[in-house]
Amino acid sequence: MAVARKPRYVDVTNPSLSVECPRCGLLTARFVDHCRNCGYKIWPSSEVASAAFKAWRDADPSRRAAASRFDLTLPEEPLDVVVDYAARAHELGIHLFPNSNYPFIICVGTLPLALAAIPFPSATLRIAFAVIGGLIFLYGVVGWVLVEDVRMYPAEGSPTQEVHH
Repeated sequence: MAVARKPRYVDVTNPSLSVECPRCGLLTARFVDHCRNCGYKIWPSSEVASAAFKAWRDADPSRRAAASRFDLTLPEEPLDVVVDYAARAHELGIHLFPNSNYPFIICVGTLPLALAAIPFPSATLRIAFAVIGGLIFLYGVVGWVLVEDVRMYPAEGSPTQEVHH
């Protein structure tokens, strides 16, 4: 006798992926061949359960395409939530530091300054490290304090008014 590979009847209009087990009454996945709780055989075989799931999924592919036959509920559609953290922090009164590369430049400048503190036999090498490190360090400090700070907090209004950040 031939074994049926297709389900005899699948209610494709039912959107649920879970079913109550006839034996234990707990919810289990609708398209698995055994109940997850008590082991009751829901489908004759795994092939039939898989064919039933494919028929159910193909009935409404726009909503059911992301579903798995082992799920208990349809997966939620992903939310495209865009959060402006800077605006949210401003609403809550939280001060965020501006995004800046100048602190990195300051750190890069401290390396030659630290190397200038090492007592090398040649004084010209120490002076070269000090000059190079000092220039890089000053470039970072001036950029961070004068460029970034002025861009982040422009002077608006008279000096007598209190400025709220």
